[in-house]
Amino acid sequence: MKVRASIKSLARQPGAQVVKRRGKIFVINKKNPRMKGRQG
Repeated sequence: MKVRASIKSLARQPGAQVVKRRGKIFVINKKNPRMKGRQG
């Protein structure tokens, strides 16, 4: 998982979903699980 200041590039990947959990913004991707990340 990548932790970044901006997760826009991960959120633009095909199959990506932006989810807010426990006050942090996560990008999860079922199609390409390597493209997941967290902000905050």
